[in-house]
Amino acid sequence: MLNRFLDPKNDMAFKRIFGTEKNKDILMHFLNDILGPRDGIHIIDVEFLSPIQDPEVLAKKQSIVDVLCKDQNGRKYIIEMQVAKRHGFESRAQYYAAKAYASQMNKGGKYADLKEVIFIAILDYEVFPKKEHYKSNHTIRDDITNERDLDGLRFVFIELPRFDKKLDELTTIIEKWCYFFKNAPETTVQELAQITKDEPIIEKAYEALDSYAWSEQDLLRYEQETKNEMDAEAILMQREIDGEKRGVEKGKKLGVKEGEKIGIEKNKIEIAKKMKQEGMPAELIKKITGIDIA
Repeated sequence: MLNRFLDPKNDMAFKRIFGTEKNKDILMHFLNDILGPRDGIHIIDVEFLSPIQDPEVLAKKQSIVDVLCKDQNGRKYIIEMQVAKRHGFESRAQYYAAKAYASQMNKGGKYADLKEVIFIAILDYEVFPKKEHYKSNHTIRDDITNERDLDGLRFVFIELPRFDKKLDELTTIIEKWCYFFKNAPETTVQELAQITKDEPIIEKAYEALDSYAWSEQDLLRYEQETKNEMDAEAILMQREIDGEKRGVEKGKKLGVKEGEKIGIEKNKIEIAKKMKQEGMPAELIKKITGIDIA
């Protein structure tokens, strides 16, 4: 049974909130809230661009982002929601941003006219293990003076697992956005009033997630997208388990101690716990991990 409010981390729900003309004001508000005032420039309008960045050469890889837009001054923004952990996501972020930056150059154009590209990632996992804060900003700066002479690219990463504030601890608009992304499906109508007090734009974001306002066909697509995300995560977990199994077999040939096998079994259990928390069926967990349902 679906909750009253759907999950904004779902690909379809995310694009419904931040990738449609109807909710363009939500996107602009979100960008201004996350980036903060910079150089006296405030986003007052955005134009949606195709999320498909075609390669200049057919043999090269095509890139597809969640939301791509530009503001009234020509700055481009890429907004990505990433649920399942992907190896090399940081490199992918730089590739997408660089591609959007280079795509501005038309024949006869001037390099000096290139506008900044800002990549914003909301992640449901930790990408920078050594960091403590949930939000990090990355730019190219001079190692000695810390001046930002190269201002073409900027990256913002929001790691939701690091955000652990409770409802009554929220004080800033960024914290309310993070709470929204992390807890929207469990939010009650009573809690909604507290979260959205003096924040009508976040209330509108919740309204976009109200399952009562979704058509039956859209809800079916939403559930299918959720299933696809769970299947993709299960595949990644299966690969991790298979890799560890291969490691154990190799270890046997090299005389690795039995204690390493125990470590693998413990890791299987941890993976099974995570899959259970994600709501995956018990039979699927058993099939992937080999652990008994009981």
